[in-house]
Amino acid sequence: MAAPYTFFGDLAAEAPAPARGILSQTLSNEAEIEFSIFAFAPGEQLSEHTSARPAIIHILDGEGELTVGGDSYPARPGTWLRMAADVKHSLAARTSMRMVLYLLPR
Repeated sequence: MAAPYTFFGDLAAEAPAPARGILSQTLSNEAEIEFSIFAFAPGEQLSEHTSARPAIIHILDGEGELTVGGDSYPARPGTWLRMAADVKHSLAARTSMRMVLYLLPR
């Protein structure tokens, strides 16, 4: 039987900052909720795209720019975004940056 819970004592430690590129890994994928963590090297970006599912983005550390639905916002520790499916969005890291992504049920 699988454990009845998942615990991370230091979520940021699950995604060490890469020297270049973007590191991503799925930490949980159950009951139609996928939970992933991303680590960006300075200057890296996710170009504009959409998701077929509603999503939540939460910036853990670092600095960058988050664009959603044509609006731009600073991405910094504590930044939180919930968006509907099919909303265009992008993210650019100015410094090393880590974020978590929740893909929600359709």
